[in-house]
Amino acid sequence: MLRHYVTKGGKTMRCGYTTGSCAAGAAGAATRMLLTGKAVDTVCMDTPKGIRLTLDIVDAQIGADRARCAVQKDSGDDPDITNGILVYAEARKTDVGIEIDGGEGVGRVTKAGLDQPVGAAAINSVPRRMIREQVAAACAQCGYEGGIGIVISIPDGAALAGKTFNPRIGIVGGISVIGTTGIVEPMSNAALLDTVRLELNVLRTSGARDVLLCPGNYGEDFAENALGLSMRRQVSTSNFIGDAVEAAAQAGFERILLVGHIGKLVKLGIGLRNTHSANGDGRMETLIACALACGAQAVTLREIQKCVTTDAALDALAGAGLLGPTMDALGERIQNTLERWVPAGVEIGFICFTNAGPHRGILAQSANAPGLARLWRD
Repeated sequence: MLRHYVTKGGKTMRCGYTTGSCAAGAAGAATRMLLTGKAVDTVCMDTPKGIRLTLDIVDAQIGADRARCAVQKDSGDDPDITNGILVYAEARKTDVGIEIDGGEGVGRVTKAGLDQPVGAAAINSVPRRMIREQVAAACAQCGYEGGIGIVISIPDGAALAGKTFNPRIGIVGGISVIGTTGIVEPMSNAALLDTVRLELNVLRTSGARDVLLCPGNYGEDFAENALGLSMRRQVSTSNFIGDAVEAAAQAGFERILLVGHIGKLVKLGIGLRNTHSANGDGRMETLIACALACGAQAVTLREIQKCVTTDAALDALAGAGLLGPTMDALGERIQNTLERWVPAGVEIGFICFTNAGPHRGILAQSANAPGLARLWRD
């Protein structure tokens, strides 16, 4: 078990290791078993992050011309669906070089724009490098100068694939062998951001020039069912709205439409890039500032300040006859923030909504939002 810890949200949490580390460790052990004819119990390796791992080898099998073994994935305290899976590597001799492919439970790339080319096994670049390093080290230790072929397989991979982003981004038949550091940090923002950027890159590579961004399920449901928009050119940003908008512009999208619930988008009114509560709130303060600019009296401002949810604040604004003007003021703030995140030449707009009773529907939108929305209705 890896004993490396990080502190997140005031809690000390244990790190784990990636499927890439599992594959590399198993590949190195399988190569040594192939070349020596002896089983291996453990393998030691350094991750790209510089953390040394000692991995237990399980289900070691040595045949006449190949060897096979596995490493069990340990995700630490991260709620990873791949925790506990077995990642196998099978090694065989070849004429020259190190060949790496995927077998059972490892996905295949079907769309351009991913880390690997179409048709290749979904074993990303860093894990491939780690595998080569471990195999090369085993060959050097055994004095072997020929080639080695490695096949990575994950027996549970096909069953787990439907619970991942793989089907959405064009990886079929299994999960991916991933990891850029070799280490899983619990609740890693970097991993989530990488997924957002990957989806954007795949969509742009497919030829799309317009992208619909939604912070979560509420936004997706409203965009599809209330607005009648197609979800074919849509990417979920989670809380990383600022990073997602910038990534979309960097990927080359020419038009961006953001559809989100007021509980998320109100935070853009004060320029927050990440709308997770851990990164700050400011919802009521933003609404108070917008209402004050529209002439709200102190009694209304105090009522807003006491509200726990944005939907409750909408009731207070409506009671004072200021809902429309305040939403207009908020919309101007949101649009100004979005335009700061994209370069000249990229058109961006937004639609802010609520699902709450009497106010259900669009609360604020940019002037260009109706025209942008038509792009997802054609």
